[in-house]
Amino acid sequence: MDKQTEQCIKVLNDLVVINNDRIEGYETAGKNTNEAELRTMFTKFAKTSHNCHQDLVIEITKLGGKPEEGTKISGKFFRAWMDVKSALTGKDREAILNSCEQGEEKAIETYKDTLSKESKHLSLDQQRMVQKHFGLIKADQSEIRLMQKALA
Repeated sequence: MDKQTEQCIKVLNDLVVINNDRIEGYETAGKNTNEAELRTMFTKFAKTSHNCHQDLVIEITKLGGKPEEGTKISGKFFRAWMDVKSALTGKDREAILNSCEQGEEKAIETYKDTLSKESKHLSLDQQRMVQKHFGLIKADQSEIRLMQKALA
């Protein structure tokens, strides 16, 4: 495998890990609320990341790479913090939304970095795929922000 392909796989795997974090984070958030509206939203957001994950895995496999299966340490800390905060605040809607917002910031930051600093390692089709995923994640973040504003 040549150096360019290896670098491409590494970049795509970084996005796989972020999507793994989002999936686990939203599954955790869904378990930490009794509100059907939030559970539905979190299920939708997890599905967004499942779909992004699947696209990335297909691309990595085509390149002859092995998709990452784990999450980032920061994602594990985020989920653990959400569990603790949720327990302490009595599954407070605002606290859960704020935690999710912070997680979305990390995902968006990773996608921005990929598009601005790592896109040279990706084909045009891969760049378009990453841009599409970025738009989906930003839309999810916008939905969280709308719910936060509604609480204010």
